[in-house]
Amino acid sequence: MDKKIDFEKSPDGLVPAIIQDYQTGKVLMLGYMNAEAYQKTREENIVTFFSRSKQRLWTKGETSDNFLHVKEMLVDCDGDTILIHASPDGPTCHTGADTCFNEVNTIGDKKVLFVNHLRSVIKNRKQNPTDESYTSHLFRKGINKVAQKVGEEAVELVIEAKDDNKELFLGEAADLFYHYLVLLEQKNYEFDEVLDVLIQRHAPRP
Repeated sequence: MDKKIDFEKSPDGLVPAIIQDYQTGKVLMLGYMNAEAYQKTREENIVTFFSRSKQRLWTKGETSDNFLHVKEMLVDCDGDTILIHASPDGPTCHTGADTCFNEVNTIGDKKVLFVNHLRSVIKNRKQNPTDESYTSHLFRKGINKVAQKVGEEAVELVIEAKDDNKELFLGEAADLFYHYLVLLEQKNYEFDEVLDVLIQRHAPRP
């Protein structure tokens, strides 16, 4: 985050900080930060606010252990509001609700959105390859190797489908899905484009 925050805009030196679950996109809560709380948050990667009621720094989770782990910090165009993408350890609200707006922040949502995270990791392994990365290794081998791996994983999934071992079947299904995403990236196609085809196929016919 390079944009400077203008804490002097407010007479009390506080700026609002919106906390958003980095996986589900749900807004978890709104708090306020002064320059000291902001710096502590950056250094420790744990969200710390300035409590207007207690008149002191307050780390979210200091009594409940439901800390908010910082993934990314953004500043708005006017430099007077902070958006923090965070991973919550548990319910965010003191009432026990997932969010301070009484919304459900379900694990199911996170699992679906994990696909986007996986896609971003695969893309990064292609753009910034490392010797230790299996994904980077596949990209270096080229399209033939990537396509071959998809075929191999598909065959292994079919073989497991004939048996009743759930663990092995799901493991092969996960392997196939991962290599399928790698193939899409190798071809420079987006997973969203595949979804668009499915959406078009299921669109109501005139």
